[in-house]
Amino acid sequence: MSLIEQAAKRLEQLRQAGVELPPDDKPVPPAPKHPPLDTARPPLSPPGFTDKLPADTATADRVSKPTSKSVTINLEAIAASNLLVPNGARSQLADEFRVIKRPLIANAMGRHGNAMANGNLIMVTSALPGEGKSFTAINLAISIAMELDNTVMLVDADVARPSVLNMLGLPPSHGLLDVLEANSLDISEALLRTNIEKLSILPSGTPHPRATELLASDTMNRLLDDMSRRYSDRIIIFDSPPLLLTTEARVLATHMGQVVMVVNAENTAQAAVKQAVTTIESCPQKMLVLNQVRSDKTDGYGYGYGYGYGSKHET
Repeated sequence: MSLIEQAAKRLEQLRQAGVELPPDDKPVPPAPKHPPLDTARPPLSPPGFTDKLPADTATADRVSKPTSKSVTINLEAIAASNLLVPNGARSQLADEFRVIKRPLIANAMGRHGNAMANGNLIMVTSALPGEGKSFTAINLAISIAMELDNTVMLVDADVARPSVLNMLGLPPSHGLLDVLEANSLDISEALLRTNIEKLSILPSGTPHPRATELLASDTMNRLLDDMSRRYSDRIIIFDSPPLLLTTEARVLATHMGQVVMVVNAENTAQAAVKQAVTTIESCPQKMLVLNQVRSDKTDGYGYGYGYGYGSKHET
């Protein structure tokens, strides 16, 4: 008996035994020797479905968004240079800057009633180089950062002779000029967060052959306006070029709510002071700070300060 005849006989026996068999015209297909290749693949997502969770998207955004760089200031080193440090021992210098900063903070935060336009933008300048403006700007920024309710950004806008990073013992870094060169209003990548709580620094940036033009550009004007509005809860201190050497400080002054002019009490000629003051007449509030004031308590000169405050409406 052939194999076909044996199979037919077996099927007949199954039918007689009551086993249900498929119709003869639809034979059972043979089982594949190997599973389909795509059985090992994961199931496809239905149209419109994404397997990325919202948290993944947020994480990706955080990674791609520029963040500020953190730097560490050696507090012991700057204290040895007569700069203020948080939680330092009480000193005459610290007390003097407490007096200097009070009206500046009040104006910046609108505590006298009417809010001052750009009151949170404060320029520290001088008539001539070497009068202590950078020393004053740094100490003022640190003193304000020690307040409970204020944060501070210190901007080194003296692009011709930047000194803020050097005085704080920090290496050169991208900063203001790089932002202006890129025609950008985003300072996040150039901003330095420090280990002094509430104090950040915007360095002068990479030296540029047209630095003075960049500082007087429309981009700078837009950046100042943007900083004033975006950081309305933050006080921004600008270490500016001297008023009588370049025109950039005078341009900056037109955007400032307040100007602090530092004068070397024993060396700066009165005529130079008067000429410098006339260049910032448009600024609503001006403070005159006398550096190197002779003190009866010490021999010679120290970092003693005298100060006066006025507005453009006063004679």
